[in-house]
Formats: sequence, structure tokens, C-alpha cells
Amino acid sequence: LLFLTVYEVVTVTGDVKGAGTDANVFVTIFGDFGVSPKVHLASSRNAFEKNKTDVFRIKTQNIGPIKKLASWFLDRVVVTDMIRPHLRFYFPCNNWLSREEGDNLFVRDLLGSQNPMDVPKERRLDSDKDNFERGSEDKFTIEAPNLGRLRKITIGHNNRGSSAGWFLDKVVIDDMGNKEIYEFPVNRWFAMDEDDGKIQRDVLVGSMQPMIIYNVQVMTGDIRGAGTNSKIHMVMHGSKGLKNSGKIFLEGGAFERALIDIFNVEICELISPLSRVTIGHDNGAVGAGWYCEKVMIYCPFTGIEQTFPCGMWLDEDEGDGLIERELYEMVSLRQKKQKYPWSLWIWTSDIKGAGTDAQVFLQIYGEKGKSDEIKLENNSDSFEQGQLDKFMIEMPDMGRLLKLRIWHEKRNPFAGWHLLQVTLLKTLTMDKYSFECGRWLDINEDDNEIVRELPATGTLIYRVTICTGNVSGSGTDASVFLNVIGDLGDTGERLMFMSKNNVNKFEKGNHDEFLIESVFLGQVRRVRVGHDGRGGGCGWYLDKVLVREEGQPESSATEFPCFWLDRNEDDGQIIRELVPAGDGVRLFVGYHIAIKTGSVNGASSDSKVFVKLYGEKGDTDKVILAVSDNDLRNYFETARTDIFTLDTYDIGKINRLLIGHTNEGLRAGWFLDSVQISVPVHGMQYMFPSHRWLCKDESDGKVEVEIYPSEVLEIEKVINYEITVVTGDMRSAGTNADVFCQIYGDEGKTEILALKSRSNNFERGTTEIFKIQIEALDVGKIYKIRIFHDGKGIGDGWFLEMVDIKRLTMAMVQIEVKKEETTKKDKKKDKKKKKEEVEIIEELQEVVETFTFACGRWLARDEEDGEIVVELLTDSNEELENSYEVYVYTGTMWGAGTDAKVYITIYGETGDTGERWLRKSNHLNKFEKGQQEDVSSLTAVDLGVLKKLRIRHDNSQASAGWFLDRVEIVDTKDDTRYFFPCKRWLAVDEDDCQLARELVPVDEAFMKKGDEDEDDSEATLGLEQKMSTTYAVRIKTGDKKYAGTDANVFMTLFGTKDDTIITLKASKTHRNKFERGMIDEFTVEAVDLGPLRKLRIGHDNCGSAGWFLDWVEIDAQSVGQKLRFPCGRWLDKGEDDGAIVRDLFPNPLQTEFYTPVPYEIKTFTSDVFGAGTDADVFIVLYGRDAVCTQQKSLCVNKRERRMYFERGAEDMFIVELEDVGDVIEKIRIGHDNRGVNPGWHLDRVEIRRLLRKGKGSETVIFPCERWLAKSEDDGETVRELQPSDIITEKLSRDGSLKVTEVEVEDALEHTYNVSVMTGDVSGSGTDANVFLTIYGDLGDTGERKLSKSETNSNKFERGSVDKFTIEAVDLGQVFKIKIRHDNSMVSPDWYLDQVEVFDLDTEEVYLFLCERWLSRKREDRLIERVFYVKIPYHVSICTGPERDASTTSRAYVIIAGVNHAQTERLWLDLPDGRKGFQAGSLESFEAHGSDVGEIKKVEVIYELTVVTGDVQNAGTDTKIFMSVFGANGSTEEILLQKNEDRFERGQEDTFNMEIDDIAPLKKMRLRIDGSGSRPDWFLDKRDLSTEEVYVFTYEEWLSKTRGPKRTMICEMPAAVDDEVMVELTTYIIQVKTSDVSAGTDANVWVIVFGENGDTGTLALKDSTKSNKFERKQVDMFRFPDILSLGDLSKVRVWHDNTIAPGWHLEHIDVKDEFMDKTFRFPCDRWLSKKDDDGQIMRELACANNDYLDLNEKTYEICVTTGDTDETKENAWIVLEGKKCRSKELVMENSSKKKRFLGNVDRFEFSSKNVGDIAAICLGHTPKDGKKVKGEAYWHVDEVVVTEKELGNYIFRCNALIPLSSKRDDYLTFECTKTVESFASKARSLVPVKYEIIIITGDEKGAGTDANVFITIYGSNGDSGSRQLRQRLRNLFERGQTDRFVVEMLDMGDLQRVRVEHDNSGLCPGWLLDRVEITNTANGVTTIFLCGKWLDTNRADGQIARVLYPKY
Repeated sequence: LLFLTVYEVVTVTGDVKGAGTDANVFVTIFGDFGVSPKVHLASSRNAFEKNKTDVFRIKTQNIGPIKKLASWFLDRVVVTDMIRPHLRFYFPCNNWLSREEGDNLFVRDLLGSQNPMDVPKERRLDSDKDNFERGSEDKFTIEAPNLGRLRKITIGHNNRGSSAGWFLDKVVIDDMGNKEIYEFPVNRWFAMDEDDGKIQRDVLVGSMQPMIIYNVQVMTGDIRGAGTNSKIHMVMHGSKGLKNSGKIFLEGGAFERALIDIFNVEICELISPLSRVTIGHDNGAVGAGWYCEKVMIYCPFTGIEQTFPCGMWLDEDEGDGLIERELYEMVSLRQKKQKYPWSLWIWTSDIKGAGTDAQVFLQIYGEKGKSDEIKLENNSDSFEQGQLDKFMIEMPDMGRLLKLRIWHEKRNPFAGWHLLQVTLLKTLTMDKYSFECGRWLDINEDDNEIVRELPATGTLIYRVTICTGNVSGSGTDASVFLNVIGDLGDTGERLMFMSKNNVNKFEKGNHDEFLIESVFLGQVRRVRVGHDGRGGGCGWYLDKVLVREEGQPESSATEFPCFWLDRNEDDGQIIRELVPAGDGVRLFVGYHIAIKTGSVNGASSDSKVFVKLYGEKGDTDKVILAVSDNDLRNYFETARTDIFTLDTYDIGKINRLLIGHTNEGLRAGWFLDSVQISVPVHGMQYMFPSHRWLCKDESDGKVEVEIYPSEVLEIEKVINYEITVVTGDMRSAGTNADVFCQIYGDEGKTEILALKSRSNNFERGTTEIFKIQIEALDVGKIYKIRIFHDGKGIGDGWFLEMVDIKRLTMAMVQIEVKKEETTKKDKKKDKKKKKEEVEIIEELQEVVETFTFACGRWLARDEEDGEIVVELLTDSNEELENSYEVYVYTGTMWGAGTDAKVYITIYGETGDTGERWLRKSNHLNKFEKGQQEDVSSLTAVDLGVLKKLRIRHDNSQASAGWFLDRVEIVDTKDDTRYFFPCKRWLAVDEDDCQLARELVPVDEAFMKKGDEDEDDSEATLGLEQKMSTTYAVRIKTGDKKYAGTDANVFMTLFGTKDDTIITLKASKTHRNKFERGMIDEFTVEAVDLGPLRKLRIGHDNCGSAGWFLDWVEIDAQSVGQKLRFPCGRWLDKGEDDGAIVRDLFPNPLQTEFYTPVPYEIKTFTSDVFGAGTDADVFIVLYGRDAVCTQQKSLCVNKRERRMYFERGAEDMFIVELEDVGDVIEKIRIGHDNRGVNPGWHLDRVEIRRLLRKGKGSETVIFPCERWLAKSEDDGETVRELQPSDIITEKLSRDGSLKVTEVEVEDALEHTYNVSVMTGDVSGSGTDANVFLTIYGDLGDTGERKLSKSETNSNKFERGSVDKFTIEAVDLGQVFKIKIRHDNSMVSPDWYLDQVEVFDLDTEEVYLFLCERWLSRKREDRLIERVFYVKIPYHVSICTGPERDASTTSRAYVIIAGVNHAQTERLWLDLPDGRKGFQAGSLESFEAHGSDVGEIKKVEVIYELTVVTGDVQNAGTDTKIFMSVFGANGSTEEILLQKNEDRFERGQEDTFNMEIDDIAPLKKMRLRIDGSGSRPDWFLDKRDLSTEEVYVFTYEEWLSKTRGPKRTMICEMPAAVDDEVMVELTTYIIQVKTSDVSAGTDANVWVIVFGENGDTGTLALKDSTKSNKFERKQVDMFRFPDILSLGDLSKVRVWHDNTIAPGWHLEHIDVKDEFMDKTFRFPCDRWLSKKDDDGQIMRELACANNDYLDLNEKTYEICVTTGDTDETKENAWIVLEGKKCRSKELVMENSSKKKRFLGNVDRFEFSSKNVGDIAAICLGHTPKDGKKVKGEAYWHVDEVVVTEKELGNYIFRCNALIPLSSKRDDYLTFECTKTVESFASKARSLVPVKYEIIIITGDEKGAGTDANVFITIYGSNGDSGSRQLRQRLRNLFERGQTDRFVVEMLDMGDLQRVRVEHDNSGLCPGWLLDRVEITNTANGVTTIFLCGKWLDTNRADGQIARVLYPKY
């Protein structure tokens, strides 16, 4: 809460020639609690003179601690809070406020602080020719405020002149006032081309202490013209703004479009984290404008990286014209990079030749980890003999340092280096470490090593034996390197250069030995070995590596097995991490790294790319990405994605990533777009955005960068399997076919795993291990595998010996632990106790589990049983083998057989057989029409009870379509026969076009039922088979060039229980599938997959194969789920990552849920002539309580519609619909009457569904036996049918089928009599066909044609009543009707008066008043209307503009009212069949529900009741606008929605209005616009109520043609309890034209504003003079019967610029005859487009309101006493004002006037003027003045002090005032709230110029040719509608910024703006981006965002928008 306070402002004008000013100076103060208004620093005439100090006292709100000051050459401003004088703030300016001097700014923001030292103060040291010369000393005298002890200086130069570089030795400052001398040693270059390139530095007093270096990245936007050549500067502000960096010039940056410029800024203060950043430029170059995207600042001391988004122009000609901006942090992007600065000192020995020119590297190891490899920048003079070199480096927290590795890379003779020692100092904690060396790093000295490890402990030598394998081509000539990794660190990568036992290293069968000197590593865990891949035969088969400490026996060596390191063998890797034998599964994790190169020009790179991952458990080495998984020809090409797998030990959750390249090759520069790292073993995926150059010649020149993850997603979690395959050692045992494997375990099965690598696999006698690439789901304990090959290639037969599978599992392991000794040591018993000191305990650990599967058989077509698939069991499960006989029955219909290959998969409780080809059969020609059975046998592991089977064919050969009757399977183990009925086509041109079917077994009893009744056997088991799930699949091809594909697309659905593969052959929507921008629909059936978890989709790359897939949507109706699988990528060998198969995962935010039920619907078409139909037949099912399904079409396309509904046919459909409950009360079935012969004779409908409990089904029969045809019967094409019989079939316990039939009692038919009354107006009758639907709370009748009137042969004639009878199921309470006509015949227009519905059974009457036209020519041109008994709700849904704001879900609303009353769900279904709410759309709906009373909202709700008169034709359809005026403001004009049913004769309409709280209300204005077919309206009265009821009475016509007034606008005074709030008066307006050539003949209008609102527009027509507005003339106008406005505040006057429009107005006088008071409004300005400022509208303030500063004031004081602690004693009050304090004012109590007794007491006092009242003092004294005995209190609740000129001051006290005779016993209360008086508000109305900036959007067609108007609304009123125009300029074009200056009376705080256009011109549509309005008096800018179209043809069609401020 704000209260007023006094601030003392001291301004010191600078001592510069011409520094003073005569202008009015204003100041605005910014504080923690808010901003003060603009305050005029008023003083004597000689204020602000050169070198003068001025003191001002200003009164304003208390704004808390002061932040900044917004305002001649101003030196500084000092502001002191007079209430708290210790709060003194210093605001240095040291700059011009001038349009001509300096940088031409006359408004500046000054940043201040309580400490004068924290403020940057720039002083220019005038440089003549002889200053700053070499070796010279220059003296300057500076006047400055007393700064206390100096701590630092900032010194720099502007880099101008031919030799700007400057070497500064030191600065000495003599503080003459304080008699102190300060020395600032510098000893650095200030030059762009020397040292670190800085030309400005912070220097600390007397110290060489290192500065804090901030890394600043400035990103220029990717917008045309974004770059700049201006000089960019920046100020960094610390937390709370107390400290800042001073102005820093960012020299040397390019600031080019889409580039990031990086700077290192030195500051002596630690100010991170920053609160804000100021960035700007000097506007001093050609093309100075700059678009800044963002600024990122990293402080190494705190490790915090902050992002400050800007995304705006700094350009005088763009946007708001600012060239300096304050940027605030986006905290969500803050990164904590824990790195600390260290000082590194390196001593080179002082011996001959000790120095080196080589590049030196360093790596440091600590207890908590290790640093990165650090490259020490080697200048020409580094590392010289006897020299000390100093570096600053950054390292993470590694705890205590253990060792340091230092090396160089040059092996030439002069690169040798003798290193003496290295010292490391942590600058934050001053921890110091020294590492002694004293050895050569030289290939010709000492031990020839160029790597040294310097320990904190002693060194060791490790002996490494590298064993090359004995296979063909195993040796290598490449350079081999090796890194030994232990518990305590690693050796780093060492080049294996000097073999101790072989000259020619790494030859076939060699054992090469090397010595590595290193610090002790602890237990050796891993070895990293690799080669550089150079040379001809660089491939290398490494058998193993042995590592042991020198001096230890060979038997103690740790063995690390390996295999190929060759790009063309195995997995293609040439670098591997090795672990001891058997640990591979346990230790390795696969990191899949997808690197996307940007799509900018020249983005590709020929350089080698490396990565390093940092995790919670450690980090990887820096790894060169040499061999990719997706084998693109060239790596890192433009817009391509390369995928690499990094197999390394588990580093835990990834924190960050280092990526870069070696900068080699012709085109080394690289634009990295993003990196994605998938870790399936962890189930995590990391996104690393980069979007930057890694190039020496681009951006900051960096070629490596650290990136932090922007997003971490959970993905499917897998485990590693190691699969070993042994091929037999016999002739032709090997195979060239592709081999696959599938693993089955207790918890499921893996996907089919391809066993392949780059080597020639599965050769005779080989053992192959497939390791890390085998990542699959955890299936628990493995019990079987299936292994098979595809039979392709020459010599595909394969003899498989055995398979081994290793996996990681948790198990209890016995481990030994030492016992803790509990007793004291006894030397004698020691020997005996030694054995007992170890105990064995069990602990849960990860162990490697091995499963062995022996095979020893051929997988070959020409060997053994000819099978190429085999299932293998572990030893313990061998007895589970089983064989199954499969009987396949082909149907008998024509063309049923097939020659295609048929495949079958059988599923049981314990697994499945995998897909098997039915190759062998008892018939040579298999699967022929009518063939009784084809029998095949297949061997598999026992499946238990069979659950389903999947059967498909490959559609090969001619006429591949196949009609499968059924499949029977005999389990030979227990001789069980399973029946799988199908009776469906497997064909691309029949049925639903599927080539695969999933079948479920049915009980034998159901099969036999068909045999007994052969006629009925065709389609009896559809519902039993419907245990399968039907998936409706929609696939969207992207809208990109060449996005479509002709390849064959396949898809695999993965559920939690199973998976199924589908070939997508026949699209339901398009013959040519998968074309650009199209959505293809498919139907897929599968059984029991469980919830879908992922989807694999791909193609076979045939034809023009490249395909851009946008998304896949799968609607699984039976589980009630609709899933969206986003893709948005290419499936193309030549795009992206080259993949043509992708795994997609559902987006949980786009998943929809519902609960469906399968229904089997049979239709029986009658056997009569022409009974069949080709129309689209639909059905709706109704349950109890009006529950119904959505309308469902039974056929999906034309082909199906032609197939079904033939004469005498019985058609079965299985549809999944909403569950309507156990009872189907009725169905509605009909068709759309399209096609050749649409008429349909329906015999009956049968609907069957499965029982909820038990096995069986229930069939409900709905007889019809009628035509659904326009030309037959009653012409209806829709019928409602009631059930006649219900047949239940239930499987009893003995296995028989029990059938029961129940006859349904006659449904509860109701008869409704409908009376339709046609209106008695001309042309009201119709000859069209009329249709009626009646709605009740139990359902509806469906649409019925009102065909036969019971009263008139010629229906619906003028003034007649037609009666009809409708029979329907009981509707319950009728609440709505829908009535329409089809607009047919000659005169279809119809004026409907009313409809009456009479329920004969309940005798209830429902009346629906209409009085509307149903006509295409009249009124709103509707021929369909809805009328209600339930009340209508009008709902508008505005969807946000964000990309993901849209939804395709069905929306509903529940409206809640008083007493917990609420409606049911009101569904908001979009019209025109549209699905979903589009982003940025505005949709309006009308829903009907129960009346909940007042709708509860947070805002002030007014309930408005409008009463239309009960006279003939009183109703209207015109637009009605309302404005309400109150004591505290007015509303804008509000349109009262007609919504079809309001403002009708004799009707009361109630609205809930959300309007501002402006009570008490004074008057209301109503306006009609005369539109519509019934523009005349008889208004009776209006009521408006919150707590109080305001009545506004009119009782007259609003019409141009009716009533005495013939007016379309009226004003009504508010009446409360019959008391009128506003009286009528007559206004006399006198207009004085000036004595210049000033007259006008244009039409002039005025609006007068006062306490009670405004008069509305008054046309100045009838003057006392015939020729109005002539020079020096006074014109008088009289306006009688206007509601008095009270005191007036302003007048708005304008003309229409027609004839001789230029007009110079002197003043306007307005006289209120009721008040007998005249108000003057001076003008003395032009209203002319050619003169003055070109405005033809002026607002004039009232001159009567000048402030009368009288010595005496009258104060009214209202005191509210609380309900407790009343008093009979006196009280007193003192008013504390900003000017002075009042005397004590005694509030007397007496026996006559009893005061302070729980009510409100009023007192009036005269007192001297105290100014604005800030506080009051209240006391409580005894009447007689005696001492008080005991305690007594007075409970004061509230005090209100009123002063007419200033307003109300409210003090909320709620305190107990003690009774005391002492005058110093009182309580003080500060002002809680002030209400400014009307007079005070009127005084503040001074003319102000507002700059209006209109920014048009940058989209095609965004500009407009229409005339644009703006209305601004502020706390002081509105501006009126102002046209925005400029001469000779094309305004509001695409992407354009247009500026306008409009003068208005001060609007106060801007609240909203209304922008509109008149829709004129060729292209009126307009995309308005935003509006920015600046009050030029105080510099405050208010931004109004829009981003919407003003276009009748787009979005919601509006051409007017109301915008609200951004903040």
C-alpha cells in the first residue's frame, strides 16, 4: 500500500560552458515499491544555472528504496528521503540533457546507489598532442563529489587516431580534499592488437591482484539487416543493482547477422549473479540499427551462466526507436557450471637448450576426478630457458590434487624441453600445490619420453604386453595408443612408440612389450586402446592386452581380451575400451550420439570431430568419432545427421558435453545444429542444442564448445545381452544369409534381433560374439530362443553348433568381510583368533548370468527337415518340445484361393512360434477354392493353451487375394483341437483391404451352432472374433518438396504384451498413397497387444522412395485410446541420417481416452423390388437417461456402400461405439439419400453384444419393415426403432449353449401434439417442407417432417395454426425444439410466431415463443432456429496463439452458480464438421443447461435485466449498445448480444455483466444502430444490480420512425429506491472563434465531460448566428433535457474537415442552468490539417479548476467505532500533512450527542492547509481532564478525512486507543488509501503529446490499405476515436513501423487501446503486431501486444481489437 512522503532532490549543474537551462525540468523516481509520477522541479527563475546546486522538496508516494532516476550538462543528482534522512542516494549523470549536445538525449535514466563509490563516473582526460607520449607523465585536475577512500578506477581510451595503442605504467591520484595519495599500478597494454586486446581496464588501488574475467556472448538475431557497425557498450548490474561494472565497450566484435560474438571482460568486483544488463550502441555508423537476440554471461568464479534474452531492435527507425535496453534474465535457462579459476606457474630449467617451441598440454587429477586436457597457449616467447610462465586456467572441483600430467606434441629434434617445476594456486581458497619435475621431455634425452606424470606421491612403471592375433591380415602399421585406467586415475593416452622386444611392432602373432611410467593407479580396471586408422593395411586384430607392475611376475598380469580394430570388420570401431574377461556385459554402456549438422551454407566439415561426455559418476575420454553407425558416405555434411555409438563404462546421468573438431582439412569450419544422445540402458535421451559455428573464421573462432542439455526425456529402457554363436566345423557349415534371433523369458520376449556386423559372419568353425549392439528389453530369466536366417544368398545353409547368451542380473553373492575387533588385543591369543577374523555374509550384487543353448543341427532347406528356423531351450527345459498340426480351410466363393506365400504365427500362454512359412502341405497346389483342408506341421516349444494366431500372405503372384474360412490347430501333445474362425478376405481389393488377420479361438459349441443352420453360418461369429482390437491408423505425409513415396510401407505395433507387423497396402482415403501433404487412413486388426508403447515404421526403398513422415495417429477403439506418434523426419537414404525405418513413441500430451464397446450390427434388407441402397447408412444407439452414441456410418467408402445393403441381403458390421449401458431403449437408423438408388426397404436390425459376465451374447431385434425413401411411404429417410425381442445365448457349465428369448413389452410410447402458429405479417406463410426435432432430458425425437396438418390442407399460411401428432419414446421433460425448412418451392420465407408442444400422457404444455423469420432474405438469413425451455448459455472459446495451443479433443464446459448448483457437461461441438480448436482461433457456441442462477466470477459482476415493452412489434433484432456512468468512472460501450432469443415482446432478459467497479452508478446510455430487419425497439426499463438495485426507466421507442422522439439513443438516470441520482438540465454552449483568419464551414461536434460522465456527441448545428464559426464571433447553442454532469472537467471538440476546414478556436464556455454555473475551456489553437500540429480534434481542460491554495481548509472527519470497547469520553485528532501539522482537534462527546457508540460519527473542522495528509494521530482523553483510574479503551475501526479540493484519505486503524489524560499518549496511523477528488483529477488534465508507434506484422498480406483508427483509454478517460494518418506516406505496410504524435489531455495510466479499420481499400485485411504508446512528458512507454488479424476473412473475422498492456 502506498502512502505519501517527501523527498529532497539536490541537482548540481555542471561547470561547462552553456551547461545551464531555462527549460522546465521534470524528475521521475523509481523505487522498490513502484514509480513516482513525473514531478516538475519548480523553483526560482535562476535554477539550473552553470555550476549551481539547487535543492527541491517534492511530495509523492513512498516508493521505497530508490532504484533509479529518470529525467543542460547535469553532473549529478542527490536524493534524500526526508522522513528517513539516512537514506541518501547518489545519481551521477556527468552528461548533457540536450537535443544538440553529446548524444542528443534529453531524457536519461540515472542509476544510483547509497554508496557513491559503486557508481560509474566517466571523465574525459583532455588529450592534446603532447599527452600520453612514451615515458611521459601527464597531470589532470578533476572535480568530483567526496567519494571517501578510493578502491578502484576504470580507465580506457576510444581507440581513435592512427596509433591508438597505449602502454600504461601506472596512475597516481592525489585526493586533495582528504589529503590522500593513491597509486594504481597497471603495467599493461591498452590496444586492440597487443596483450589481450582490451582498451579499457578496471584497476585496484596498489595491487596487482588478478581481475575477475567474465565471459560475455552476444548473439545478433537472424533477421535481415540485424548486424551493425556501431560501437556496442554494456553495463552489468549486480544483485539488487547495488554494484555494477561501469560502461564496458565491446571492442572487436563483428555483430553480424546470426553470429555470436564472444568477449572476455575483466572487472575487479564479483557481481555475479547479475540482476540485469544494460546494452546499447552509439548509433554512430552507417546502418547503425542492430537486432540483439540475447546476451549470455558466464562468471568462472561462481560458475553461473546467465541468459538475458532481448529479441528486439536497437534502432531509431525500428520498433520503439530505443538504442539502449535493459535486459532481464530468463532464470529457467540459468546454468551452474562448477569450474574454479587457478593460477598456473611453470618454471623452465636454466640449462642450455631447455626451452621449447612445442604446444604444451596439461591434465590434473584429484580425489574427486580429473580435469580436461588443457592446452597452454604458446606465444613466441613462452617456455624459454630459465623463464617463469603464468597462466589462468579453469577446473572443476577435484578435491585434493593427486598428480599432474604434462606433455607436448612435437617429436622433432628442437622440441625438447627441460621442465623444472609446476605450481598450482586456487585463487578462491589460496590452496597451493607444487609438482617437482627436473627432467627432459625429449625423444633424444633421458628415457625418450615426451609425457611426464608429476605426483603428489611416487611414480611406478607399468609393463604392457600387446598381443596381436594370429588371423589373416591381423597386423597394422598405424600409430597405436593406449591408456591404462585404474581406481586412482589413468595414464592418459600414450603412444606405443618404443617396443622393448620388437623393431617391427604389431605384426601377426607378435607380443610387443612397452614400459609406461606413471603415478600409482590402484587396481587396474580398464584399458583404452586404439589406432589412428592411417596407412594401407591399418586394420588390426588385437587378441589381448596384459598389464602388470614392473618387477611383478607375469602370472599377476591383468588380461584384457579384444578383437578387431578395423573399419571393415566387426562393428567398425578402431578404438575400444577393454575390460577383464567376462566383465563386458557388466561394465559397458552404449551411448548413441546423433549429431546434426546445420542447414546453413557451408555448414559441412572435413575435419575430425571429437566428443567428451561428463556424467555424475565420471567422464569419458575425448573420443574421435571415426566410424558411424549409419554409414553415410561423407560425415558431417550439410543438413545430415550422423549417428555414432560410444561404448564405455557407465558415467551416470550426463551433465554436459564437450564437442569440437581438430580443424583439419580444406573445409574444416563446421556449423553444428544439435546433438542428441540416447542411452537405452539408462532409458534416457538428452537433447543438446547448439546452432553455432565451430570455425576459426566464424563467430568467436572456437572449434570446440561445451553444451548443457536443454531437455532430458525418458525412453524405453533396455539391457545389454552378449550373444555368442558357434558355427559347426564341417563342410559348407557357414552361411551368407542374414541371421536373426529372438529371446524369450519369464517376463516377455525381445524384438527380433539381427546378428550382423561388418565382418564376414558365420563362417565354418568360427565363434562370434555380438556384444554391445544387442540392446533389448529385459525379459527376465531366459528359457528359450528362436534363431533363424532368411535363406538368401549363395550357400545359405548353416550348421549351428550352439548359442551362448550372457546378461546382467541381481543375485545374492557370498563375500568375505573382516570382523570388527571388540576386545583388546591379547598377544598370546592373537594367533588363534586370526582364523576367526573373517566372516562370510551374503549381499545383493550385479552378476553375469550365462544361458547355453545347444543346437548341433542344420538350418537349411536341403538338409534334415528343411527348416531354417529352430527353437532352442536351456538344458533344464528340454522336455518342452511340441509339434502342432495346422489345418487351413479356404472359402468356397469365387476367387477364394491364392498362390501367394502364407505365413502363420501361433501364440499361447507361454510364448509364440514366431512367423513360420506354410511351405509344405498335404496338397501340391495349396490354398485353393473350396479345398477341404491344407494340413501343415510345425515344431515349437510348448505354448500352453493357445490364445490367438496370426496368418498373412505376401500378396505375391497373380490374383493373390484369399478368402480364409477358418484355421484349426491340433496340439499333438494332449490332442486338443482349437477352432479359429475367420470368414474374411485377405486381399488388397476386398473387405477392409488387409493382408493379415489375427484370429482368436472360439468354443466348439459356437462352431456347431453354425452347422445346424447352414443358412445362418456365414456371419455368426463376428463378435466372438472381435476380441481383436481394430486400430484406425492415420498417416500424415509432410508438406515438403518430394515428401511423398512410392515405396512399400510397413509398420510394427509394439504393445506391452505383444507386437504385430502390418504391411500398409490399401489406403481408405487415397488410391495413390503417401503423397505430399496427404493423410492416409488404414484399418488394422490385432489381438491382445496391450497398451501401445511404440511404433516402428519404414519402407523398402523401392521406386521414388524418399518419404517425409509428419506423424502417425492410431485410434485403438476397443481400449478407448487415440495416440499421436510425432515424427517430422525423412525416411530417405539421402536425407537426414539416411534411415528408412524409424521408431516412434506416443506424445502423452496428445493422447485421448474414452470407453468404447464392440457391437455386432446386422441389417436385413427386405426382399422387395428396389429394396437395396447405395446411400451412406448411419446408426445411433440410445440407452437410458438420454445416453446415446455418436452417429456412426456403417460403411467407410463408396466401394463398401456398393457391396452392402442389396435386396434380400443380410449384412454384418462390427463397430466400436460408446457404452450406452445394459439396455438399448431405441435406435435411430437412416441414410443420406445419395447414390443411384438411395431408397431402402429395411426389414429389421439385430444388435448383438457380449455379456458382461460369463461367456455368451445378447441379441436385440429392432423390427422396421418400412421404406426409408423420399419417394415411398411418408418420405422419411430416418427411422426410430424400438426393440421387439431380446435373445440371450449363454455357455453353460456342461459346454452346451443355452438360448433364451424374451419379448419386450411395448416401449413407453408417448404422443405429442404440436401446434405451429404462423405470424400475421405480410408474406409470412411458406410452401417449403418444415422439419421439427423435440429434445427432452431423456432423449430426442430425431428430425420429423411436419407433413400432414390436422387443421389445414394448405399448411403454414399467414395467421394460421397447424396441428400435428408425433409419436416417440418418452422424452421426459421437454426443454428444446429445433425447427427448420428446406427453402424449397416458390415462396419459402416463413415468419414463425410460436410453437406449442402438448404431451398427451402427462398433459404438460411446453410453449416456445419465436416471432422470427426463417428466411434466406430477411433478418439474419437463417432457415433453422432453436428455441428453449432450458436457458441458453453463450460461450466463447479463445485458443492461445502458441504453436501447441490447439487441440483435436472434444471440449465441454460445466457452468457453476450459487449454492453449488451446476450444469451437466455442455459439449462444445464445432459446426461444419470441423474437428479441433486451431491456435489463435475464436469460436462461439451456444449450449443449453439447467439454470444455475448467478455465474460466479472473480470480477465485479452486475446483473442486468432488460425489459422489452408489451406492445405490438416491440421486439428487435438490431444491435444494442450500452454505456454505464458512475461516480468512479464509466464503462466503454458494450454490445448486448441478441443470441436469437433476447429483446422480444414482453420479455425480461437477464445478463451477467463484468464491468469495472464504478459505483455508485449515475446514469446509463443506450444506443441502437438501426441494423436488422426489425430495427425498432420499445424499451420499458432496465435494472442493474450488485448489492444495490439501480433502475433505469425509459418506456418509449428507440426508433427512427416510431415514437415522439424519433431517436436511436437515450440516456436514463439511475434511480435507487425511487430516488433519482441525476437531474435534468439545459446546457448552453458558447463557442468563440479567434481573431485570425480562422473561421470554418465544416460540421463541428463536441462532447462535454464531467463528474457524472459525458453528454455523448452533440452536433453544433443550430446557432444564434446564421453563419457559424466566423472570425472573432461567438456562437451560442442550446441543448435542453440533458442529464446534468455536475462539475465539468474537459470538452472534446472536432470537425469533419469538409468546407474551408481550417479553424482557430479561442475558447468554449459551457453553462449548466440547473447548477447556474459557467465553465470555461480555453483553446487558442488551430483545428486544421495544414496548421499547427495538423490535428482536427482537441481536448480542452476546464480553467475553473485552478488550484486555490487557501490558508484555511475545511476538513470533514468520519470516525467508525468498532462493536467492542465503545467510549463516553472525548477523543482528539491531529492531521500530519506534507506541508505541516494541524493543531489538536477535539472530537467532543456529550450526553445529548452520544458519540463513539459502534457507529459512524461526523465532525467538521477548520484548520490551516496541511497539504496532502500522510498520517493522523488519535488520542482518547477523559471529559473532565482528571487522572484515569484503571484501564479503558476506545476501539477505532476506520477514520476517513475528506478535503473537497484534494479528495478522501482513508485510515484503516482497527486499534484500541487507551484512555489517558497525558497528551503524549496517542497512536499514529499512516494513510491506507487515497481517493482523488474530481477537482484534483480535473486539475491534472494538462495537454500531453503521446507518440503512437504501430508495428505491422511480417507475414504475407499483413499490410492494409484501409483507414485505421485508435482510441486510447486511461485512468483519466479516453481519447475518442482518432484516425492515424500522415501525408504522402504509405502507412501500415508489411513489417513496417509507423509513428504518429497526438496531443491529448493527460490520460493517466494507460489501461487499454482499441484499434480498428473501416475495411476500405483493395486489401483491407491487416495483421497488427503491436502498439507502443509513449507519454513524451514522462518518457513512460506502454506496450500493447496484438499479433492478430483485423480481417473479415481470417480468424474470428473481427476488424476491431481491444488490446491490453503487456505488463
